Amino acid sequence: MFRFNTIKDYQAALIAGETSCIEAVDFYLQQIQAQSELNAFLEVFTEEAKTRAVELDDLRKAGKAVGKLHGVVVGIKDVLCYKEHKVTAASKILENYTAVYSATAVQQLLAEGAIIIGRQNCDEFAMGSSNENSAFGPVKNALDNTRVSGGSSGGSAVAVQANLCMVSLGSDTGGSVRQPADFCGVVGLKPSYGRVSRYGLIAYASSFDQIGIFSHSVQDAALVLEVIAGADQFDSTVSTKEVPAYSELLLKQQGSASSQKVAYFKETLSHPGLDPEIKKQTEAQLAALVTKGYTVEAIDFDLLSFLVPSYYVLTTAEAASNLSRFDGIKFGHRTTEKVEDLTDLYKKSRTEGFGAEVQRRILLGTFVLSAGYFDAYFTKAQQVRQKLVQFTNDLFTKYDIVVSPTVPSTAFKLGENNQSATEMFLADIYTVYANLVGIPAISIPIFKHSNGLPFGLQVMSNSFNEPALLQFSKDMMDAK
Repeated sequence: MFRFNTIKDYQAALIAGETSCIEAVDFYLQQIQAQSELNAFLEVFTEEAKTRAVELDDLRKAGKAVGKLHGVVVGIKDVLCYKEHKVTAASKILENYTAVYSATAVQQLLAEGAIIIGRQNCDEFAMGSSNENSAFGPVKNALDNTRVSGGSSGGSAVAVQANLCMVSLGSDTGGSVRQPADFCGVVGLKPSYGRVSRYGLIAYASSFDQIGIFSHSVQDAALVLEVIAGADQFDSTVSTKEVPAYSELLLKQQGSASSQKVAYFKETLSHPGLDPEIKKQTEAQLAALVTKGYTVEAIDFDLLSFLVPSYYVLTTAEAASNLSRFDGIKFGHRTTEKVEDLTDLYKKSRTEGFGAEVQRRILLGTFVLSAGYFDAYFTKAQQVRQKLVQFTNDLFTKYDIVVSPTVPSTAFKLGENNQSATEMFLADIYTVYANLVGIPAISIPIFKHSNGLPFGLQVMSNSFNEPALLQFSKDMMDAK
């Protein structure tokens, strides 16, 4: 009989003959169908997943070597290319596009025996904080269907939350893995910039984007990261640093609490937009860390108010450049209306193909890159980013870990913030920092609000120090 707690537990049951890959796939296919109203999947690879499950079962029964993710059922966000499968970035402009190659991360999943069960809904071109911007309808929170899943990787988060797959791959440009993980009560990991190849990931903002992982446990996230991380000849920005055996390191004690120095930013807990209950429970968690022997110190972070403006100036500028290729000629939807010239064709095709939020960000990005405004906005934002990098380098010479709330509130109602771009953007206030400076960050589900909804603690460490990040996060979850 199929059961799943962790990947390790599931694979032990496979080896013992207590379950099978095909049982697992059948279970998740039934779950996806039964909870289709969540709109987490845009396409389910039913027959393909079943065929691969049988092949993996036969491989194992024949006594042949199996991969680290043998039989693990995975969903992928609809911005990751999977050869000969559709990939639309949840946009009408790519509605009928079929990938001609696979993302490196997808290839690595398959090479280690994973079963990809489908592609998951998201905000269009990964632009959004609620998964209400998809051209194919919003994703609903499985705990309360009237509430958002978070974004942009909402489908990937809900799929894990509602047990529609074991783990999911998403993408995180400014919190798009951690924020929906927080809203859905699951683990959401954004690795260091350059830890995972971006080859085959449809770009939003290239200097920010990073493929991330949703799971039920830190252990599972560590194992998936171990598989998908590493050098790649197709991505010049990916690191060539050796990939540690993250899952094995978690089995070893990385150091006592007394040797761990933890920081938090005063301004994150005094921010007027922070839910009082989130503040109270986060402060209680900090006090509990002190009791356990951690050194916990509050530090000033006077750049907090600059994070969101700098992030949106820089990411929209990069988006305007990246999305220029979707013009109805080289890629994407082409208008069927009568056109007067090539410029008219571009205008009509892009207007019909892109949703309102994507259009808004392209326009903003074009504006901040335009003559007369480039220095006032783009250059200034880059200067803030450099200050943040310098601050971060100094910070991690003194501290091992930085913690904060992940999001200022619990999951809000569908449609609640659609009329206020400011309210929507503020959902990213605590998460964009890690993307601006390229450090790893994770949201771990250790709290519950009096309204019945979960919320998480965000944990950050220095670049490429995922082992410390994962160990600390596991310790927090084990103690909850």
